[in-house]
Amino acid sequence: MTDEVAATKQTRDMAGRPMRKNTRRDRVKAENTPKEFEEITINIDRVSRTVKGGRRMRFKALVAVGKKKNKVGVGVAKGGDVTTAVQKAARVAKKNMITFNMNEETICHEVETKTTGAHVLMKPAAPGTGIIAGGIVRSIIGLTGVKNLISKSLGSTNKVNIAYAVIEGLRQQVPRAKWNTTIEKAKTSKKENK
Repeated sequence: MTDEVAATKQTRDMAGRPMRKNTRRDRVKAENTPKEFEEITINIDRVSRTVKGGRRMRFKALVAVGKKKNKVGVGVAKGGDVTTAVQKAARVAKKNMITFNMNEETICHEVETKTTGAHVLMKPAAPGTGIIAGGIVRSIIGLTGVKNLISKSLGSTNKVNIAYAVIEGLRQQVPRAKWNTTIEKAKTSKKENK
């Protein structure tokens, strides 16, 4: 074997120990296949924890994931650096995805949800209206496939709570075909209680 061939097939390092292949998962090159979901990083915060030697800095990411066809999810995660936090949050968002009901290009009905201090009001809108909403609500609704919506964020401005309130509002959507049956059920249950 020549020196050139031996150099390319090196299996031991300078100390004579066997060499290992680099098996770290985070260094694997991303596949060239198209992504199944769209991702938006809504917010990144630097958080710290006080330890004996000082403060330990970490990052908290809020990520929304959607499919543009009435599927959306939100995730929050922490990591030692920004990319790790965003990747973890995207994984959490994919696990917590919901499918909600739509009426053409808008939501089925008006909904008002509260999550902790955040209070979000969402209303269906006529075709051509567009998405009239604040930053966080607009980001999440943009991933859902809803094209017409009017929204107002009331109460707390905490981004995580607003995101969860939007998801809860979408989860509560009842299709128009089921409206009559739900109203009838409510009336019959009231009569039975009397």
